Amino acid sequence: MTKSTRWALIIALVAITGVALVLGFVVSLSGGARGFYERHFVWLFWLNVAVGALLLLVIVIASARLAVRLKRGKFGSRLLFKLAGIFALVGVLPGALIYTISYQFVSRSIEVWFDARVESALDAGLALGRGTLDAQVADVAAKTRLAAERIGDGALRPTPLALERLREQLAAQQVALLAGNGHVVVAAGGLAALLQPERVDPALLREAARARVASRIEGLDEEPGAATPPAARVRAVAVVPSADLRLGAEERYLMVVQAVPPALAAQALAVQAAYREYQQRMLERDGLRKMYIGTLTLALVLAVFGAVLLAAVLGNQLARPLLLLAEGVRQVARGDLTAKPVFASTDELGGLTRSFADMTQQLADARAQVQRSVAELENARTHLQTILDNMTAGVIVFDRERRIDTVNPGATRILKLPLSAHRGQRLEDVPGLQPLAEAVWQRFEAHQASPEPGERDQWQDTFELPLEAGGGREGDTLTLLVRGATLPGGMRLMVFDDISEVVSAQRTAAWSEVARRLAHEIKNPLTPIQLSAERLQHKLEPKLDDAGRALLQRSVATIVTQVQAMKQLVNEFRDYARLPAAQLHPLDLNDLVAEVLALYGQHIESGRLRVSYADAPPAIVGDATQLRQVVHNLVQNGLDAIAERADGCVHVATEVARHDDGRVRAVRLVVSDNGPGFADKVLKRAFEPYVTTKSKGTGLGLAVVKKIADEHGARVRIGNRPAPQGGVAGAQVSLSFSKLVEAQPATSPDTAASES
Repeated sequence: MTKSTRWALIIALVAITGVALVLGFVVSLSGGARGFYERHFVWLFWLNVAVGALLLLVIVIASARLAVRLKRGKFGSRLLFKLAGIFALVGVLPGALIYTISYQFVSRSIEVWFDARVESALDAGLALGRGTLDAQVADVAAKTRLAAERIGDGALRPTPLALERLREQLAAQQVALLAGNGHVVVAAGGLAALLQPERVDPALLREAARARVASRIEGLDEEPGAATPPAARVRAVAVVPSADLRLGAEERYLMVVQAVPPALAAQALAVQAAYREYQQRMLERDGLRKMYIGTLTLALVLAVFGAVLLAAVLGNQLARPLLLLAEGVRQVARGDLTAKPVFASTDELGGLTRSFADMTQQLADARAQVQRSVAELENARTHLQTILDNMTAGVIVFDRERRIDTVNPGATRILKLPLSAHRGQRLEDVPGLQPLAEAVWQRFEAHQASPEPGERDQWQDTFELPLEAGGGREGDTLTLLVRGATLPGGMRLMVFDDISEVVSAQRTAAWSEVARRLAHEIKNPLTPIQLSAERLQHKLEPKLDDAGRALLQRSVATIVTQVQAMKQLVNEFRDYARLPAAQLHPLDLNDLVAEVLALYGQHIESGRLRVSYADAPPAIVGDATQLRQVVHNLVQNGLDAIAERADGCVHVATEVARHDDGRVRAVRLVVSDNGPGFADKVLKRAFEPYVTTKSKGTGLGLAVVKKIADEHGARVRIGNRPAPQGGVAGAQVSLSFSKLVEAQPATSPDTAASES
């Protein structure tokens, strides 16, 4: 049982007690057994007043609590106030109407009760009863006097038998001959009269002696409404005449007792009691009206107080499930889908709260499922985005309006443009990508109109994008392998790769084949040409004059010089095309660099070549002969780049790269200079044969370095060093060797060379 339910029962018990007291008081006014209540009217009245005051106090406390709730703006206070007001009006308005009607009815009824016609009727009834009884008394007195005269005349002897016959004639209960002192001389009327004769009231005897006859009614003093009807009777006493004229002769009396009919006696008593009560009420009419109206008012107050209290309690009981629902709705609106309380009731409101709790639980389960789905979708999206972000290929997704929707970092890296900043724009609106956009959309339209064999779901094509158009270096192009596909909803997918290095590798392979064939086809006639020129000089020189001899010598020298240059070029092509397989052995990179730089002592002494070594780097696995060629090519390229600068300097360094935990990751060889740096058009194709900016170079130096590095599994990086004030501060080439020998000691370059 809840606290509110207990309060409701207590208040209802108090109200019922007060109403019961009032009703008991009303019953006391209208019933016959009203003595107890009339005697205790005062304390009953004040007890009812106390109950009313208690109910009023409870109402004041409840109203104060409700006012505090309203002032604090507590949720549900207005609803409780409305429900309490509605229930109170339902109880007060009918009560006030009934009270008004009852007030008028009581007032008019009391006036009707004491109307003149009612009083006249009661007087007439009382007179009628009295007249009837007086007639019977007179009749009995007359008959008793006649009988006494007959006894006095001697016509009737006063014997028991004669008196019995007289009793029967008079229809009397008892007939007796009395002495002067009232003692019974002879009596007739049953064994009780003979054994215990009644003594006559001396006053009645004196009245009979004075008036010769006296009579009266006895037994009408009992209260009306008794359990047994009243034993009313008429007693008459008459003086018996005596023929004895002597003085002092004793007088005798004849007494006749006749019963009054019980119905008549009861009616007479009732009329008499009603008349007395009417007279009493008549005197107390104003007090009676006040008493009835006060009782009615007190009953109304108790009923109204009880109705208001029950209205508040019932309103609270009715509002509780509604407040639970309202609070639950507010919590759901705030996103709180935790388990909601259920009103413990079997009615519709309880069922409504249970249904709401079930619905909230279903919403919570649905939201949890949605959150799990969203989390899974977000994980899948993150996974996909991670894949896209780490793809080397560029990915661009277009919406149905051909606007850029999604871009991965690979696309930005390949095109060298901030494509993420152009989301929501068309590809042709991005500066420099209009040619690519036109070609791509034409390919999409062609694929949609008439796909080529094997291109039912996607297409693939190769496009060239000028580097200045792509925001890169002027004078070069990007070769892109582009694949396109149509997505659901009219979206388009474009995936592209930069295959410029692949094309460069293809060129390198082609140059290798060309170099091999040139070395084979060109080298064979060079020696005969040189020998033929020298033979001509030997044969013709003695036969010519000085001028002709000088011309012949110059011509033969030119032929021999160019043949030697051609031989050197052919040898370089041969070396590039037919580079021998690397013989990998452990070696110390510091010793190898020191050995090669020993050939450049003059440049080191002049300060145009500086070197720095790493402290105890681990040994690498490599071919000493090929790596000497790499160091020599890089140092020579650096010296050639600073040849025209007075402050030019080439820096050769070895470094050790480590992981975050301190483990060695790679050993690097870095060659840098402060020359003009690489041209933009060279950086993209620096490792291709015959790509050079030098007037006398063959363009095979970096190509050979790249090929040797690939043989050693080393990574080559080439670039320009930025200047602090902007621009280019020089060129830099680095080789990172990741094949290390931790456990074995490094061998010297001489040992490696001898082994190879």
